[in-house]
Amino acid sequence: MNITNTKVKFQTSDTLLQKLVDTAEEKSLQNLKDFAGRTVLIEGGGYEKIWLETQPMGGEMYAKRNMEAALNNQLLFMEYAREDGRIPGSIAMIDGVITPQFNKFQGFCFPAPALNMYYLSGKEPAYLDLLYTTLERFDEYLWKVRDSDGDGCLETWCKYDTGEDHAMRYGDAPDAWTEEVPPTGCEVVPIASIDIMSFSYSARDTLAQISEIMEKEELAATWKQKALMVQEKIKTYLWNEEKGACLDRDKHHNVMPTMIHNSLRAMYWNSLTQEMADRFVNEHLLNPEEFWTEMPLPSVAVNDPLFRNVTTNNWSGQAEALTYQRAIRALELYGYDWVVPLLGRKLFQAIGEKCQFVQQYDPFTMKPSTVSLEGEQDAYGPAMLSVMEYIARMYGVHIEREQIYWGALSGTECVYEQEWGDNLYRIENDGKSAIGYVNGKQMFKAPKDVKLITDITGKVLKAVPLRGILPYSK
Repeated sequence: MNITNTKVKFQTSDTLLQKLVDTAEEKSLQNLKDFAGRTVLIEGGGYEKIWLETQPMGGEMYAKRNMEAALNNQLLFMEYAREDGRIPGSIAMIDGVITPQFNKFQGFCFPAPALNMYYLSGKEPAYLDLLYTTLERFDEYLWKVRDSDGDGCLETWCKYDTGEDHAMRYGDAPDAWTEEVPPTGCEVVPIASIDIMSFSYSARDTLAQISEIMEKEELAATWKQKALMVQEKIKTYLWNEEKGACLDRDKHHNVMPTMIHNSLRAMYWNSLTQEMADRFVNEHLLNPEEFWTEMPLPSVAVNDPLFRNVTTNNWSGQAEALTYQRAIRALELYGYDWVVPLLGRKLFQAIGEKCQFVQQYDPFTMKPSTVSLEGEQDAYGPAMLSVMEYIARMYGVHIEREQIYWGALSGTECVYEQEWGDNLYRIENDGKSAIGYVNGKQMFKAPKDVKLITDITGKVLKAVPLRGILPYSK
């Protein structure tokens, strides 16, 4: 496998941004751990494992700085998948032994970052083959096991399946669940789930893309059709046309009315149509009465009866750093790139000069919830990676497969450099416009407030606005 040396340099006249990035880089080093001779990036902040909901995505973001850890954060989940296709929800080091854990799904932020790592790490065919096999077997497992009532909709059986720790909407559901049949006697589970359906859509959509890379067009067409079948079921069974959002159904097939943020998660997995995403974003996500609070993106709309402003790990209310991390891809996929800087600035402001990186933030006061269930929290990976990734999208460089995203947001003087193997990508921003360089050669001059997309040589392919108008602005 071709491991590429990578490094980021960021200099700015904005003292808060400089301090946030410098501190995030420094504290992220604490989360690099040795798993039986292999360097991985754990979640941190008291979470000493790699989790399927965070660490493939987090590792891929960290590839800008450490390719080895980024790659291991994908490979370990593939290598430790069970014979029946199930991928571990988390992997721990216990008594010096790498230990896969299968007591929850714990999200699935895996297919897209894992495929991007194929490109970033040198296009190794064996890696692509392993990813294909892993996704194919996991999708088969989902449909064999997780449609227990045969209604054609995949289910979540415990709170940790979707990573919604302590969420009120799960009622008396167990936190974790190890059995291959659903728990019985619970109020709402098994729940027909937008998250678990999106796991399948994401797996199938990625399998179609891998098939295209392998130049297997008929196979790609088959996987595309299978993905569309999942999307159609989501639309007919979980999409609520009246409310303009995806809502799960309980074990009695009744719609669960809680206005959850999970439609944004579905956008991360690309399982919504553009029309569905537009409705959720404009009617709910950007609505200050629901999700666009002072600190945006609470897990549950703040005007919902099940919203709870709990300061410790609880997905019933407060804005989660992990949601900020997922929101970047979710918004970019559906053309809401201009919302990304708005969220970035909110996150920078909330973390502030103290540079304490925590899991949750009060949606009304923006105050970080610094005390976790384990004690005083800091160095929480999703918060640190979010800071660094928002900076890259707003003022810097992000490599996505064989394209480069260059952020040219106005208002801040800064220089961002990305070393990538033998290449150096540099963007200089004077606060009004930006100039991009590849290996010292000027490739473009960008006007303010755009994201330029170029090929790997720096040739401009497209410009995307980074400014927009909030629909509820007065």
